[in-house]
Amino acid sequence: MKVNRSVLRAAPACALLSQLVFGQTPPRPVTVTLDQAIQTALQHNSSLLAARTTVQQSQAQEITANLRPNPTLFTDWEYLPLIHPAGTGVLDYLHDSTEGDIGLSYLFERGKKRQHRLQAAKDATAVARFQVVDNERSVTFQVAQLFINVQLAQSTLELARQDLKSYQDTVDISEAKYKSGGISENDFLKIKLQALQFQQDVQQAELARAQALSDLRQLLGYDSVPADYDVSGVFDYQPLTLTLADLQAKALDNRPDLRAAVLGVTAAGSQHELAKANGKVDVTGSGNYSHVNGISAFTFSVQIPLPIFDRNQGEIARTHYAVNQAQHQQASTRGQVMTDVRDAYEALQTSDRVAQYFRSGYLDVSQKNREISEYAYRRGAASLLDFLDAERSYRATQLAWRQTIAAYLTALEQLREAVGTRSLP
Repeated sequence: MKVNRSVLRAAPACALLSQLVFGQTPPRPVTVTLDQAIQTALQHNSSLLAARTTVQQSQAQEITANLRPNPTLFTDWEYLPLIHPAGTGVLDYLHDSTEGDIGLSYLFERGKKRQHRLQAAKDATAVARFQVVDNERSVTFQVAQLFINVQLAQSTLELARQDLKSYQDTVDISEAKYKSGGISENDFLKIKLQALQFQQDVQQAELARAQALSDLRQLLGYDSVPADYDVSGVFDYQPLTLTLADLQAKALDNRPDLRAAVLGVTAAGSQHELAKANGKVDVTGSGNYSHVNGISAFTFSVQIPLPIFDRNQGEIARTHYAVNQAQHQQASTRGQVMTDVRDAYEALQTSDRVAQYFRSGYLDVSQKNREISEYAYRRGAASLLDFLDAERSYRATQLAWRQTIAAYLTALEQLREAVGTRSLP
């Protein structure tokens, strides 16, 4: 079958024409905000999905813990003849000369073992739930951090493109001045050569943006967003007034790892109670029907282990120390929460002060210095070195300002992670 290549080449154009005729527009690239990115990660991140199964596994263990022992059915038939018995019929021999037994036994648990097993399993599930929530807290911060990296890369790319365009205008003007004899060929070549740095900056910024988007996509769930997705949101300094005491108090109420540690003490106590319950001996009761030599009879028996040696002393002692361990871990986690909040708070305050330095006039100074140097150079009132130096200072200041914004926003997200909630007081 032959295919007309001209038809294939015309197909995209026809599709575009039909979209224009019928009022259809091509699909727009998917853009996500920070909140959307976080929600997407919470729903599709593979590590989180795997972590959530631990809660389901723990709930399944609750079912196992609440099960009662199975009864035991036993039976036997003894003294069966290998050959036909002499002088009597087979049925008479089986009735009068063999022995048959059938019975049922059941293990009666004492010390409320099943209730203690179930409670211990439920406490372990509660701990697992908050451990998963703590994983969500970590993933949320990682998403925010990578999202800010994408924004920084995008802002840096825009700056690099603006610088390249502006400098290209300078190159064009310098070329005209060179042709008219206003500057030497050597100066013109220096200016033209400097454009290479601006072109490299654009390429490096494009690479950084592509890699940042790729890293963020992996965290969101590789298949949850298309390959050509983009992000949207405000990338700017957002001053906040916060107090350390309020933040620490809020963290003590919200940090899931601290709540997991508190519940860990409860779970350890449940294990200790279960160990003590397991030290109680269980009773096995059985009933048996026997038919022996033509006589039928019932037998009832009770088996009680004598707790002379094994009273589960080792496990009781171990779980007692495990309770102390959980209490120390709770205290350690509480201290870590307070430390995390303080460290994040100090980092945010430092980033805020650095941002204030830029906003106090350094950005305007670098902008004005560049404009004056460019104006003076174009009119022959400044040297080439002075102009290039002003250009480098402007680029360095603008790039440092964008990095400062990213550092401030990252410190803010770090503080949110330390407090355990995105809603700060």
